Amino acid sequence: MIVTTKKLFEAAYGKYAIGAYNINNLEQCRGLFRGNLQSQSPFIIQISRGARSFTDKRMLEGIIRSADEVFPEAIFAVHIDHGDEATCYDAIESGIYSSVMIDASHAPFEENIAITKRVVDAAHAKGIVVEAELGQLGGVEEHIKVEEAAAKLTDPNQAKEFVERSGCDSLAVAIGTSHGAFKFSGTQSLHFDVLAEIQKNLPGFPLVMHGSSSVPQEEIARINAAGGEIGGAKGVDATQFARAAKLGVTKVNIDTDGRLVWTRVHREFFRDHPEKFDLRGPGKVFMQAYADFIEAKNKYLGSAAQLENVRKMLSQ
Repeated sequence: MIVTTKKLFEAAYGKYAIGAYNINNLEQCRGLFRGNLQSQSPFIIQISRGARSFTDKRMLEGIIRSADEVFPEAIFAVHIDHGDEATCYDAIESGIYSSVMIDASHAPFEENIAITKRVVDAAHAKGIVVEAELGQLGGVEEHIKVEEAAAKLTDPNQAKEFVERSGCDSLAVAIGTSHGAFKFSGTQSLHFDVLAEIQKNLPGFPLVMHGSSSVPQEEIARINAAGGEIGGAKGVDATQFARAAKLGVTKVNIDTDGRLVWTRVHREFFRDHPEKFDLRGPGKVFMQAYADFIEAKNKYLGSAAQLENVRKMLSQ
């Protein structure tokens, strides 16, 4: 069942966070649904501009519609991740997305508000909700590239004004995470003090953490043991998700970790089976490995075993 993120956030606020997972193909989609049903979790499917280009937006939308039929017990939102204005309008008209993210965080404050407000007006007219971003995460992921020197934390004093004037339904905040696999070095960590100030200024309002993959070191080690050369990768400590949820974070974006699982499975499969060439072999292994990864991640987020509670809320 496709629902808006607004409904999911109403159930989650202050208690747990919803996992928002990026997919690009059939195998990721099947693994994602399996993992969320294994853990009995509501969830968010995220589609990036890169994924819409790689797979073709029409094919991705068809896969998601089919998954909704194949897994009728699932409850999820379909979300555009880091959309520009044109992408958001296209998604609003598609009939599959229940949520869009307009990312105008690179623009000056007033321009960010103006762009976001235009998207909000168009989305709300169709019953679709909008995520916006204030502040800028560093790092590299797909078309996003922000040098660390240009990254900036969200200003808690601007957050309230931004939400009130733009009309957005949730706000992605920059609190120290970054995109890609190389998020942290040394003793860097999340700025919970900034997050607490934002929540104080926006009580009850759903906040979003981008760039929140954990970059599991076991995955990195296994990839490298199977021929990879990934060094220095470090992500967000998953044990911090629960603390963030209590401070208003209702959505946590995870993309890089899924790519690492894909890479590890395929490198190990063909290392261990050099005579194999059928793509379905590693595909089957990946779908279950990804499902198990999703299940484990949802336990950290606190969304595991919440599916029935969300179902009851929706039926009221």
